[in-house]
Amino acid sequence: MDKILKNSWALFLGMGLIMLAHGYQGSLLGIRAVKEDFSLISTGFMLSGYFIGYFIGAKTISNLVSRVGHIRVFAAFASIASIVILLHSIIINPFSWFILRIVTGFSMVCLYTIAESWLNDRSSNKNRGSVLSIYMIILYGAMALGMFFINFSRPENFQPFILVSLIMSMSLIPILLTKRKPPTFKKILGMKLKELYKTSPFGLVSSLLCGSAHSALFSLLAVYAASMNFTIFEISVVTFLVAISGAISQWPIGKLSDVLDRRLVIIYCTFASALFALCAIIASSQIYMPEGLASSKNWFYFFVMLFSFCSLPMFALIFAHTNDFIPKEKFVSAGAGLQFVFGLGAMIGPFFCSLFMDIVGPNGFFIYLILFHILIGSFGIYRMRIREAVENPDSQFAPMPQTITPLGLELNPSTEHIEEPYSEKVKKMLERKGVSFKKEDTTNKIEEKI
Repeated sequence: MDKILKNSWALFLGMGLIMLAHGYQGSLLGIRAVKEDFSLISTGFMLSGYFIGYFIGAKTISNLVSRVGHIRVFAAFASIASIVILLHSIIINPFSWFILRIVTGFSMVCLYTIAESWLNDRSSNKNRGSVLSIYMIILYGAMALGMFFINFSRPENFQPFILVSLIMSMSLIPILLTKRKPPTFKKILGMKLKELYKTSPFGLVSSLLCGSAHSALFSLLAVYAASMNFTIFEISVVTFLVAISGAISQWPIGKLSDVLDRRLVIIYCTFASALFALCAIIASSQIYMPEGLASSKNWFYFFVMLFSFCSLPMFALIFAHTNDFIPKEKFVSAGAGLQFVFGLGAMIGPFFCSLFMDIVGPNGFFIYLILFHILIGSFGIYRMRIREAVENPDSQFAPMPQTITPLGLELNPSTEHIEEPYSEKVKKMLERKGVSFKKEDTTNKIEEKI
């Protein structure tokens, strides 16, 4: 653990600052949209721009890095993300914010991809599971803490936007000053959707539905709370609880899925999520009842926390379930395919959820989440009747953030073995013996030459 932190502290610190700014920005824009009287539909449309940009960036980042290089791309897009948040405070209308959110999503996926390729380069087969766990804790923890920054100043002011920009700019310092050389970037192709569906129909369909639900959850939770007249501090509490409980639940639920039929765990989790979302609706409707009948907001917090506990491990469960039906060498390409489908669902989630909220009222937010979780669970029951569970000793659950990129998926210990490079000492010794090799040669290639 000490060695991991020593080798990668600058990268972890930089990504922590990025997620601090990202968590702050997400809540800030949602609340500001309510304060500016944006309609719910225009707010959902505006917030969906982030996922559109994320999706486009995921398909083009490899070409950018190969032409320009890791450090320049990272510096460029961290700077762009920093500038864009300032523009939100200058140009205030839903369509302009939609365009700016596309740019933010594009920038963020570039930052994630570069950071995760760097982590891959610094990981070995012995420690990549630990690296992934630390990375996930930093991402969720920093994002959760960032949500408390909305108490810094009123969202109507320009100071919060300056603070987000400042934190984003600070993230450049530790990463750009690192002495480590950037890794060789490799492009990972996802499985074709037809092949992925044949491999795991439940994995593909549930990934699409999960993307739609989780993008709506993170985009519109602050909007929902502001619409329910929560104070700024109360909004920061509920958004913090969602992020933290989702991170904590990854380990117990994941370990349970390694023991039982993974589809059964997914089904129980989705129906439990739907139940707790219903309880949250009931609790929220009792908050503003006459004195003596009203319930405490603590019950609402409690049920939202339980909802997040059951729902947020879903993508990692779906990834592990899909791996149950494929050989080890296809784990990463299958994960890339699932991320592609998850992204398709994420692009439509905030907009369709806002339609529910516009038709039903603020609690349409939870009705949307209930519907999509029931669909996942129902399809899971259907698939269990058609297909038996498969024992695959190579497939194990690994906790991972939803923002994970295909390069980050390689940090999962159950993916294909990473070839370790020889140390400089060993290379010099081999040179003296007349063994020639290239800088990028791995252990296996050098052993073949010997």
